[in-house]
Amino acid sequence: MTSDNDRRRGLLARLRGRPVARSRGRRRLGAAVRLAAALMLAGGAYTVFAPGVQAQDNPPLTAAGNEGKALFDVSCVTCHGRNAQGVEGRGPSLIGVGSASVEFQVGSGRMPMARQEAQAMRKPPQFTDEQVRQLGQYIQELGGGPQVPSGNLRDGANLATGGELFRINCSQCHAFGGGGGALSSGKYAPSLKPASDRQIYAAMLSGPQNMPVFGDNQITPQEKADIIAYIQETLKSDQDQGGFNLGRYGPSTEGLAIFLVGIVALVFASLWIAGKS
Repeated sequence: MTSDNDRRRGLLARLRGRPVARSRGRRRLGAAVRLAAALMLAGGAYTVFAPGVQAQDNPPLTAAGNEGKALFDVSCVTCHGRNAQGVEGRGPSLIGVGSASVEFQVGSGRMPMARQEAQAMRKPPQFTDEQVRQLGQYIQELGGGPQVPSGNLRDGANLATGGELFRINCSQCHAFGGGGGALSSGKYAPSLKPASDRQIYAAMLSGPQNMPVFGDNQITPQEKADIIAYIQETLKSDQDQGGFNLGRYGPSTEGLAIFLVGIVALVFASLWIAGKS
């Protein structure tokens, strides 16, 4: 009798527990279905909106940018990579350097480099001015960066202010006459005589080689115009009131020349006086 009662009680317990087990299973199944539906909804939303986001992040190139990309793929991709991200041991990344750097490096013939050396030397450019602008536009659209403004870069310039700014910020490396000078590790500050207005402005914005960057916070656009006007209208005017410019390297060479000439003159004068006496 005890075993029959136990069996009946166990059977009743199992019968009573089935609805509970079934309800728990249904709840779990319902949660899984809802989770799957939410994931499918999120995936569909991403599929719909992701192309628009990607299109905003990578807008299509302009006509000038496409022309520049064609030139880049032919002449620059070997050293700077297909996406201008640089190639280790060959060339740095160009992302973020802006069109100003391209205008200086390519417009002055420093790029493409003939060989790897301490510093890129100026040489006849391999691209026309229009092609340089197109290359610069492509790099600008690719990663942004500083740009040389259009128009007359000397508009409203003050030569006196430009001379003062040049002597404070530029003469230490480029010398007082703009003839350039030697630096450490085989590098040098180049002569400013062959540089154009845009190349000087681009150099101040991009800071090539050992040159520091002079952004608009350090030297305002108007002060840049003053410096460019002083270089182009004063240092390149070939007005040497002393007769000989001595390379325009500043007072050191002039003092040395005067010392040597004076010493030689005094020696000959002494010999002449001694011979006469």
